[in-house]
Amino acid sequence: MKKTWYLHLVLVPLVIFCLHGNAVAEDVWPFQLALITPVQVPSEETSIHGLRINIIYGSSANMIGFDFGLINRTRGDMKGFGFGLANIVDGNASAWQFGFVNYVGGQNVGLQTGFYNHSEKMRGFQFGAINTTRSLHGLQIGVLNFNWSGEPLTFLPIINFGF
Repeated sequence: MKKTWYLHLVLVPLVIFCLHGNAVAEDVWPFQLALITPVQVPSEETSIHGLRINIIYGSSANMIGFDFGLINRTRGDMKGFGFGLANIVDGNASAWQFGFVNYVGGQNVGLQTGFYNHSEKMRGFQFGAINTTRSLHGLQIGVLNFNWSGEPLTFLPIINFGF
């Protein structure tokens, strides 16, 4: 079982990298390791299509794949899975963010699970103590749920929705 999991951990990022034909021209790497930005390889201007491991804080231009660490930051768009204490995406996301704090500055199509979840535009599901969005097309489950567009309601405890 462990050998299969390790094999997938190596092969999935490799396949993603190989399927992306112009990776070198766009400054895309299949792997990033960061202690704390700027102490990371490759630099934060690089996009990662594969696996990113952020020991304390790591940042990249765009991210496609698996993002693990204490604080994960993507300055552009993210697609994939983010697991950390804080997952921050400045652009759009098509992802599952799992952490204490999850933030998407643009549109999020996917799932956020954590204590505090925020997306500017949410198309999917938020599950946490505090869930906020400016526009909701989906479901929020938590103690405090805010849909600032007010359609159909701005605030509901326990469960909020917008379709």
